[in-house]
Amino acid sequence: VFSYVAQGLFEKHKLIFATQLCFRVLARKGELDPVMFEFLIRGPKAIGVTNPLAEWLDESAWAGISALKEITEPTNFEPLGEEMVSSQKRFRDWYEKERPEEEGLPGDWKKLPEFPKLLIMRCLRTDRMGEALATFVKKEMGEEYVTSLPFNLKRSFPDCAPETPIFFILSPGVDPVKDTEEIGKEYGISYEAGNLGLVSLGQGQEPVAEKIVETAYKNGGWGFLQNIHLTPKWTGSWLEKRCDDLSVAHDNFRLFLSAEPAALPINILQVCIKLTNEPPDGLKPNLLKAMAPFSDEFFECSKPGELRSIVFMISFFHAIILERKKFGPQGWNRKYPFNSGDLVSCAAVALNYLEANTKIPWEDLRYIFGEIMYGGHVTDGFDRRLVNAYLEEYLKQDLLDGFVIFSTPTSSFSTPSNSLNKKQSMDHVMEVFPQESPIAYGLHPNAEINFRKTQAEEMFQSIVELQPRSAGGMGGMTVQDKAQAQLDEILERLPDEFVMVDILERIEERSPYVNVFLQEIERLVILTTEMRRSLGELALGLRGDLQITDVMESLMESLADNKVPEKWESMAYPSRRPLSSWLNNLLERQKQLDIWTGELGLPKVTWISGLFSPQSFLTAVMQTTARRMEWPLDRTINQTDVTRFSDPAQVPGMNKEGAYVSGLTMEGARWDEKLSSIEESRPKDQFAKMPIILIKAVPADKIETNVYPCPVYKTEDRGHTWVFTANIKTKHKEGKWTMAGVALLMDVVG
Repeated sequence: VFSYVAQGLFEKHKLIFATQLCFRVLARKGELDPVMFEFLIRGPKAIGVTNPLAEWLDESAWAGISALKEITEPTNFEPLGEEMVSSQKRFRDWYEKERPEEEGLPGDWKKLPEFPKLLIMRCLRTDRMGEALATFVKKEMGEEYVTSLPFNLKRSFPDCAPETPIFFILSPGVDPVKDTEEIGKEYGISYEAGNLGLVSLGQGQEPVAEKIVETAYKNGGWGFLQNIHLTPKWTGSWLEKRCDDLSVAHDNFRLFLSAEPAALPINILQVCIKLTNEPPDGLKPNLLKAMAPFSDEFFECSKPGELRSIVFMISFFHAIILERKKFGPQGWNRKYPFNSGDLVSCAAVALNYLEANTKIPWEDLRYIFGEIMYGGHVTDGFDRRLVNAYLEEYLKQDLLDGFVIFSTPTSSFSTPSNSLNKKQSMDHVMEVFPQESPIAYGLHPNAEINFRKTQAEEMFQSIVELQPRSAGGMGGMTVQDKAQAQLDEILERLPDEFVMVDILERIEERSPYVNVFLQEIERLVILTTEMRRSLGELALGLRGDLQITDVMESLMESLADNKVPEKWESMAYPSRRPLSSWLNNLLERQKQLDIWTGELGLPKVTWISGLFSPQSFLTAVMQTTARRMEWPLDRTINQTDVTRFSDPAQVPGMNKEGAYVSGLTMEGARWDEKLSSIEESRPKDQFAKMPIILIKAVPADKIETNVYPCPVYKTEDRGHTWVFTANIKTKHKEGKWTMAGVALLMDVVG
């Protein structure tokens, strides 16, 4: 049964299914403690704790350990924190191992049963939880539950019958038609024999599809309907009815369907055998796939060596930009449909330009590839900068002599000689391509920790969503109990609302900064008013005084899952925080505004991350300076100077030229105070806190040199949360940090 279900799941979902199955088996046996299970899947963090191991352990990990100490039965984790402090060398050695899940925990903790060990791993090395869970399932259930079988239509075909179609869930770059044609030949099924019909659904293709199915249904034969997600109305009517009634089909009738992951009729999915076939994962397989379309005949031109070098490099570039998406927002701000057609078109352009020019027009090629061929897909300005940074690094005169594309601490990868043929070039890749590392993409090795941590959190979120909703999951609190506890805590902690009339009466001058803080107070009042209203309504519903509506039920489920309710989110600010952390953050924002209402002036240092609209504050900086200096506002820009102050208490006083701000964190690199420059991140230190920054307005024509135009975003999601671009001093090329995905973030969950 497991193998049958797993063949229709994507790789990232197979471990979720196996893990959930394992947990349910253990729960039925009575071997799964509900409190420990809840901790594992939700990963709670203690709020407001001081990290005594900050030199090597990140704040998020210590917050997890502090929360874990609350569990004393059946395993007592209370002494864990103290032991980590007293034996920190042993714990640090374990923490910094590449694969800690394969090593025993320090001290007596190595004697723990397997499940409690997962909780410690969850706190300290979330990025290794995928491997840790796979090992756990393997020990509890057997290796077959964590070993993926490759796509094999021949293996699955015997399960198919006239009344049981095969449904292919499509992935980019994968075509199941060829596999179907191959197996069809073994059964005497082919286009030539007239008993195989194929149609790709789209506008006007519905009658063709109906004819193919009906002919094969009556006379015997195979029908293949591709992309049924493109005709949702027809799929949900005619095709669904036909799939419900295949009992009297010809014995030789077989139906094959394919679609991308989409909302499809449940009846079709239930009656079909579901299969997935994913494209190769990893830089090396994608590079080999990118090189495959170019035969030796393609390079028969007046400059074969130059063309081979360029085609290899754009093939590598193609593989890089496809695989970079796995690093999430640090990889790309948005997702783009780059495809092999872009690569083939670029190769054709390169051939034409080489034939038409005596010298290689590198700048023209970079522009066409980066701004038109691939750039035509790119909608985000910073992503376009990334594409061009790669091309600047790859397409240059040095390419003809060959150069090292990237180096890891143990190996390197160079371009193959441009005298090699296709087979020899592909053999070069097969033999010398090193083990994949973020360094190949220009990223810091820490980027792998980030993306693995994200994968693990998404996996646990899926497991949370699979838990029963009505009762208390696997023996824990009910949804209503959890929601009531959260509701009571939030109502108790919400502060009193601002009295706007009193504040306005005390204001003597409506300066740009005053307007910003008044707008912030108004938005906070709107949010907290809605929070009180909706929580009060839900409290009445939980007591039985009001009927629970769909809106109230959605709020209740959000509170129980420690998620920020959608209505609150829409009235608040972008944030990736869980509800408990979000509430603490909200109270910190309120505290900053409380202090402002007492002074009614620009604070010595403004926590810019605590503003609903930091853009308004930046505009106020420009307005204030432009008025004082009598500059036109549209010819004024903001400049960022990183100071040597790490704490607001160190700042001597207000700055007449601008405003001091705090709360920014750098991802992808760090600020080196001694060198006053951006430098490489420290190992396992993904997020580096920035010193206090002075933001001041300067004339727009003032040109800064030796700076990296660093995008500033509100959250780790980047993209649509962009605020402004800060020019940060650097001693390295701008392209280095662009490829490293370096950005400043206003709010980091950790």
